[in-house]
Amino acid sequence: MILPRPSTYTMAARAASSPRLRGAFFAIAAATSLWAMGCTTHYIPNTDVEDTEENRKLISFCERYRHAVELKNIPLLLKLASPKYYEDGGNVDASDDLDYAGLKDYLTNKFQDARSIRYEIRYRRVVKDEDRIFIDYTYSASYRIPGTQGEEWKRKVEDNRLELVQHNDEYRIVAGM
Repeated sequence: MILPRPSTYTMAARAASSPRLRGAFFAIAAATSLWAMGCTTHYIPNTDVEDTEENRKLISFCERYRHAVELKNIPLLLKLASPKYYEDGGNVDASDDLDYAGLKDYLTNKFQDARSIRYEIRYRRVVKDEDRIFIDYTYSASYRIPGTQGEEWKRKVEDNRLELVQHNDEYRIVAGM
């Protein structure tokens, strides 16, 4: 039987054959594992957003918005919106654009038709720009609205983005509601 030359042994094979090297090998492996665990990113639970104090404050603000939608709390929704709110509908057609007055009109009229609202959000990303903060998320909305044959259930799952600006010690929504 031909054995490989000692110079071709791997570090692990050498460590297995020598108690002193075995201890050093496992110490290095353990230190490397601990170092790698210390460098991992921690996320806010049930989100894909890095867990920082500022991100927690942002997600908390967005959760106030989400709960206000579910409860149809129009005064709170209007308070969370900036007076400079403007939604362009994502296209060049200006007829579907919405400013703060249009948002108020929508919330006090058409939004009132919705019943049994369930609004779930999975926060995906927080991006800070010069004067804006973008919160990317996926939502699942279920609700009932009047239809031709009574109330109809609707369900929608989509990606969306809230655009926020700093306002005193919190934020205001300037687009994305």
